[in-house]
Amino acid sequence: MELTILTWNTLFAGRDDADDCRARAQAQLINELKPDVFLMQEAKGFDANGGAWLYALEQQIGMRGFLAIAPRTGQNIAIFIRAPLQPLSFEADSVHFHHTLATLKVALPGSDQPITFISAHLCPNGPDVRRREAAYLAVHAAPEKRTLITGDFNSASPHDPEPEDWAILAPHHRARYLADDLKGIDRSVLAHLEAAGWVDLGHQLDAATVPTVPTPAYRDAEFATMRCDYLLASRALAASARSCQVIRNDITDAASDHYPVIATFEV
Repeated sequence: MELTILTWNTLFAGRDDADDCRARAQAQLINELKPDVFLMQEAKGFDANGGAWLYALEQQIGMRGFLAIAPRTGQNIAIFIRAPLQPLSFEADSVHFHHTLATLKVALPGSDQPITFISAHLCPNGPDVRRREAAYLAVHAAPEKRTLITGDFNSASPHDPEPEDWAILAPHHRARYLADDLKGIDRSVLAHLEAAGWVDLGHQLDAATVPTVPTPAYRDAEFATMRCDYLLASRALAASARSCQVIRNDITDAASDHYPVIATFEV
């Protein structure tokens, strides 16, 4: 069975006050891609009005959604799945994470081994906080289990070069990503996760190492040009990964400040 997995930080659920043009563009792209699992960061407002926006997106994309509420920041996280995947359990953790963490275990038809999907959005405020958050993710890297963590890690990879525009990033934004030497960009969060056994599928399968932020519509955002959205797989699941790529087109250039990333697996 081939599984297609999409992760995307949608920037406030694709809404700018009453303007939902970006949200509609995002739903259009999801319908074109038809992922089996969509892991969404910044599902802001999805808990309001009885979950009206969550249910509306379910109808638009034909998927079932599960919402992890971020009580302090409002930057909720959602995971959507498409039949014939069946949910087995769902958990949210807003205690150990600046925003929240969503964990959904699913059953696949014809398989007695479930897959666990985790959607993460690590703290934007500094590597010290992100390293603490990463410690809670490291323990899920059991090599024999099929587990995937995706999302916005607000961190650079130890495999990637220094961003070309790092030196010109405004100091108050650069401070969010500074390494302990206060000079270069911090890579310790991803390094710690890889040391725990997580496999960076973008590094493994995308030789171009395409940045995921910022998009052209948000060139003045708080990012250097870098990869900060990842799919991290356990060893067992990484063995079945077939492709991983950043989606860059006219829609994704403007629909968020992050590009979406898509991966396929043969499970």
